[in-house]
Amino acid sequence: MCKGILGRKVGMTQVYDERGNIIPVTVIQAGPCHVLQLKTVERDGYEAVQLGYLDKPRRLASRSERGRVGKLQSKRSKKLTAAGVTISAKAECEPKRFIREFRGEASGVEVGQEIKVDVLTDVKAVDVISTSRGRGFQGVMKRHGFSGQRATHGVKKVHRHAGGTGNSACPSRVFKGTRMAGHHGDARVTSRNLKVVRVDTDNNLLLVRGAVAGPPGGYVVVRATNKVR
Repeated sequence: MCKGILGRKVGMTQVYDERGNIIPVTVIQAGPCHVLQLKTVERDGYEAVQLGYLDKPRRLASRSERGRVGKLQSKRSKKLTAAGVTISAKAECEPKRFIREFRGEASGVEVGQEIKVDVLTDVKAVDVISTSRGRGFQGVMKRHGFSGQRATHGVKKVHRHAGGTGNSACPSRVFKGTRMAGHHGDARVTSRNLKVVRVDTDNNLLLVRGAVAGPPGGYVVVRATNKVR
């Protein structure tokens, strides 16, 4: 199994190493997570481990969310049982707010098992997948780093505009991919090869060197990096 865990970004701080150097770190509340499902080649066409993080009240969970973690009585389940079909094992835990899969061999893991941050104790570096802050509709200066137009010489009240985007009579159109104003942020970002500074198993905290995209409280996926320098 690819070593990984789900969690939430707490924020940034700094710690000291053995030599007294300051290290900027991002604190991640990693786990505990429950194994909700094991994907197999025979049943699903690939191998993976499905993890769930952060309990969700049953009164707020839909029937499908409750059925993912526990057995529900229904006409379909009764028909399958009567036909001799074996229903896959359930985790028998509370519904989860954040669910993701980790591709890889699922040996040594069972449905319902609790995964804690100690799985990353021997990992030197990780990849952290998160969602960046949403900035809404932004102009070209903030979205793409344009310098803007001049403040003099005929430029009137369009100092932050993009300028011309056309191409005269030939080809008389705007090329695809032209950088313009639009929705900025709120995108999937992977921070690669972040060094693991500290693993706090007592408080389920993971400290990684550098910044991680997204606001405090945002969900993150942490996995052992596959980047080789």
